Amino acid sequence: MNKRIVDIFMIMVGSLIFALAVNLFVIPNKLGEGGVTGVTIILYYLFEWSPGLLSLMINAVLLIAGYKFLDKTTTVYTIIAVIFNSLFLHLTASWRLPSDQLIINAIYGGVFAGVGIGMIIRVGGTTAGTTILARIMNKYLDWNISYALLFFDLIVVFSSYFIIGPESLMFTIVMLYVGTKVMDFIIEGLNPKKAVMIVSKEQHEIAEQVNVVMDRGVTVLYGHGHYTKERKEILYIVISKQEVSTLKKIVKAIDKDAFITIHDVRDVFGEGFVDIAK
Repeated sequence: MNKRIVDIFMIMVGSLIFALAVNLFVIPNKLGEGGVTGVTIILYYLFEWSPGLLSLMINAVLLIAGYKFLDKTTTVYTIIAVIFNSLFLHLTASWRLPSDQLIINAIYGGVFAGVGIGMIIRVGGTTAGTTILARIMNKYLDWNISYALLFFDLIVVFSSYFIIGPESLMFTIVMLYVGTKVMDFIIEGLNPKKAVMIVSKEQHEIAEQVNVVMDRGVTVLYGHGHYTKERKEILYIVISKQEVSTLKKIVKAIDKDAFITIHDVRDVFGEGFVDIAK
């Protein structure tokens, strides 16, 4: 129950921050946006229709059409996010900041939007609209949520060219890129991990040094060279980004001819990292 309360609070805060991105940085500078919000902003520029009300109506339709692609918790969280996002868009509609520097507004608009949507997605919700499409792509095609969202957002943004003009369009693209990177940072976490695979004839000594010096566990995978058919022991290690340099030094000191591959890891659960139950 406590987790649900925290999640809902995060959704409320995320919705407020996203609404501030729109009302403080996007609309006053006649920038565009992606997704349903982008559509409502275009309609606001043309007819001065309320983005908050339109967002609620359009997202309600999309949520009804796409709810079957979301699990029960995500659906409930998304409904909450849509309601609070629309409410905060309406309540902060008259808020303004005295700044006419387009590049500054584009950057801060991206930061606010990225943090807001990132907080909502991190706890398992969506802001409906193209975010639902992004989660569907992530679920069935394994697309990165942030970049899937950027793809759909760009479609809407480019369609706003004739309303906001070429300069505002370019600044909008900058804003979306910043928002995507910030959102990715919020969703993926503050401490990214690296998975390292090492092929070496001195694998036992390397594994021992990793245990002693870095206090990290090492998993041994068995394989063989395709051409030589020679059996090989492959070391598999998960470490923090900051530990990569130390590991390289250990391997270099023991075997300069070792073969190393390093991969980004999104989530790590288990002993020494995050409890799998969380």
